[in-house]
Amino acid sequence: MTESVFLMPTKMSRRIAVVLPNLAGGGAERMHLDLAREWLKLGLNVDFVLLRKEGELLDLVPHGSRIVDLEVPCFRDALWPLMRYIRKARPDVVLAAMWPLTVVAVFAGRMAGCGARIVVSDHEQLSISYAGKGAGHRLFLRSSMAVGYRLAHERIAVSRGVARDLARLSGIPAKRYRVIYNPAAKGEQGLEGRLSSVPENAGPFVLSVGKFKAVKNHALLIEAFAQIADKVDVNLYILGEGALRPELERKIAALGLEERVFLPGFQHDTILWYQQAQLFVLSSNHEGFGNVLVEALEQGVPVVSTDCPSGPREILENGRYGRLVPVGDAGALAQAMLDELNHHPDPEVLKRRAADFRVDRIAREYLRVMFGESRITPGLTGR
Repeated sequence: MTESVFLMPTKMSRRIAVVLPNLAGGGAERMHLDLAREWLKLGLNVDFVLLRKEGELLDLVPHGSRIVDLEVPCFRDALWPLMRYIRKARPDVVLAAMWPLTVVAVFAGRMAGCGARIVVSDHEQLSISYAGKGAGHRLFLRSSMAVGYRLAHERIAVSRGVARDLARLSGIPAKRYRVIYNPAAKGEQGLEGRLSSVPENAGPFVLSVGKFKAVKNHALLIEAFAQIADKVDVNLYILGEGALRPELERKIAALGLEERVFLPGFQHDTILWYQQAQLFVLSSNHEGFGNVLVEALEQGVPVVSTDCPSGPREILENGRYGRLVPVGDAGALAQAMLDELNHHPDPEVLKRRAADFRVDRIAREYLRVMFGESRITPGLTGR
């Protein structure tokens, strides 16, 4: 296990250990970086405890936090290294994300015997994400959660839909899961770091952001765009990277859209893209939350989304702040895109909705849950 300069904790410097597989360029990893910046501002210490020190977001770890590399290949090997870290660093809170690492963290924390509060958080509907893994995997999923999540001090879900799904899997009542939406509205934080530039010749464009994987269903978005390409003077840009890139490129070529649909790759900071987009589209089959919808709303960008479980309907308040269409319906998606490109909702209304998901606001919600309200001093949450 390697780490940066080690500072022993004191009674005056409470420490949060954020346990993640790595710092790949996903939404869950980004949100923990954003939360950490707020916690550091409030005077807390933050450790990022990673199974492996790797990922596109490593260079965005906020100054003042530490990276602890457990140097293990997978969650099965993480129990003892994580327990040793907890015993040595003695964090006040261990916040673990992404099953099954959540369960490993619970047992490591309990075995360490240091009194750390163990908090688990999940960012997707696990029953959907692992639906094709078979009966044995489902049994492991349910049984590990039924035991491990009961031993956690707190359980966080990023949407009501995720909370209901976790409750069904674990047998723990939904009321024992705390729903805290993702801190997807970054405010001034969104202007920090490297801003990925938009090509000068991009022209007016529709934007989508997400990894190139099946659940995001970018193929559906490309099909929908093909239906309206001759009716609108806009291009389509899909930001991201992943294993499905060759497949998406073939679909773009087959539809003759090489001059209208572009895949610029992974972008460290997408704020300038949002600011210049005419429309944002989410085409996913399912989402735990849907950070990108909030990111678009924060810039006043109109939104079209599939009505997938479970975040979009909650974020858009049943269609009040953006259009919802059935999952997998290219025709409905195309029509909604066309309608929204010809409709101009008030950007300030969209921005006010996004403010409900501000980083500073959500960071304090996490603190209240992680430490327990009675453990948070007025000065800590009042700034």
